[in-house]
Amino acid sequence: MKNFKMQIIAILLLVVFNTSCSIDSSDGGNGNGDEYLEITLKPDRVYQTIRGFGASDAWSTQFIGKNWPLTKRNQIADLLFSDAFDANENPIGIGLGLWRFNIGAGSRSQGNNSGIDDEWRRAESFMTNSGYDWTAQEGQRWFVDAAKERGVTQFTAFSNSPPITMTKNGNAYSSGGSSANLEESKHAEYADFLGKVLENYKNLYGVEFNYVSPFNEPQWDWKGGQEGTPWQNTEIASITRLLDAKLQEKNLSTKIEIAEAGQLNYLYENSNKQGRANQIQDFFDASSSNYIGNLSKLGHKIVGHSYFTTFDTSSLIDVRTKLNDEINNIDSSLEFWMTEYTILENNIEINGSGRDLGINPALYMARVIHADLTVANASSWQWWLGVSPYDYKDGLVYIDKDKNDGQVYDSKLLWTLGNYSKFIKEGYQRIGLSRSDNKSVAQSINGLLVSAYSSNVDSKYIAVIVNQRSTEIPLKLGITGKENFTAKTYQTSGLSNENLSFKGTTTQNDILNIPARSIVTLVLE
Repeated sequence: MKNFKMQIIAILLLVVFNTSCSIDSSDGGNGNGDEYLEITLKPDRVYQTIRGFGASDAWSTQFIGKNWPLTKRNQIADLLFSDAFDANENPIGIGLGLWRFNIGAGSRSQGNNSGIDDEWRRAESFMTNSGYDWTAQEGQRWFVDAAKERGVTQFTAFSNSPPITMTKNGNAYSSGGSSANLEESKHAEYADFLGKVLENYKNLYGVEFNYVSPFNEPQWDWKGGQEGTPWQNTEIASITRLLDAKLQEKNLSTKIEIAEAGQLNYLYENSNKQGRANQIQDFFDASSSNYIGNLSKLGHKIVGHSYFTTFDTSSLIDVRTKLNDEINNIDSSLEFWMTEYTILENNIEINGSGRDLGINPALYMARVIHADLTVANASSWQWWLGVSPYDYKDGLVYIDKDKNDGQVYDSKLLWTLGNYSKFIKEGYQRIGLSRSDNKSVAQSINGLLVSAYSSNVDSKYIAVIVNQRSTEIPLKLGITGKENFTAKTYQTSGLSNENLSFKGTTTQNDILNIPARSIVTLVLE
């Protein structure tokens, strides 16, 4: 009997604990005895302008876009790019606004002699030993067209390595060292190659790339596994100046983006990469010998990747705080774009290995997005692989690793990014908000995450709510200066049938229950 009573007491205590977590002790309660959290949007507190959400075509689209059945190609393109809704108001796709096109270095032409074992990571090139071949990269070009047809307006052409015809070792990866796999005497040739790719793509295929990214993760040595080369800051500055002149000469509107840092901390400190880091100061401080911030064709932004800076959450916040502080110190008008991330980390919370279509990696992704947007003030956020054939947590859409046909799998990663990309469009601005629990971003980073955005075109507001907890959290939403509004709710959760699913419309008087382990977007008008 004693054991039975102890069990009853334990159960009651557990119920009380779980109930209190959902409304008071963690995320919830408004301090006035009400059992819900109040979130008030503040349209007069304006932060960064959002330029869009995107992903990359590397490398599987070279096979899918060329060889796979048209119905499956269109299925994948709809999932990534479509802004349409079905008859029940459920999104057909996630409406990406930006697509990254990989300008290959030509390792695919070398086959097994390329030194890149995985043929899916070998890339074609528009440049061959005998000159230019503008029919190359057919599969990737199909996806550019598919994106454009579905309303994508921004395109970035990015290069991992100069063409193999230019490199020091004749390979698309480095033989080692911290400087580029490209002789200084060929800097102008590389700039000319990039200019011709942009010019001919516009003239032949009708797409003028908004941005060109000539350097990718210059901090890594890139000794194999995929195309890549390290770059010294001096080399980046030299080629950027040459490319700036080339784009002006060709009268292209394309802007250059730099420097795709492999980790965010390399943007504001040297760490262990002397000569390849501290890139905000080196490129945008007028007193620096590598200053290029005055070039007319350079996008007024600094670009980095969120890899290996996401755990633990104190580091997640600290790195992004320092990044934002450095931008404000050097040039407060400089934008920050996060242009590549996928889950590579291995920690007590997540493991990058192993394909997982479920909600756990999606919530990890959502927390990174939230921190990048609200702490680092990212103007753009872009995932790595739009389509993955791999057994990693690296894709939005997954496929069988078959060059000609196979199955297509959506993922919670896809739909979670869609909680942002589907509704927060280019030109929206992030706005402030208040919480009745008075928690800062740092204090709430492991619990309920809320960010808000407004449209300059109409009186529309977007709130994205990420509930990382295992309990439902009730909340009530308000907007300063706006007494009457409706809110459409779109929800992604661990349930198989909740993939950015439309859940109905509420008013300002309703209490919203945010399900455990879910991402909810509210469209307020």
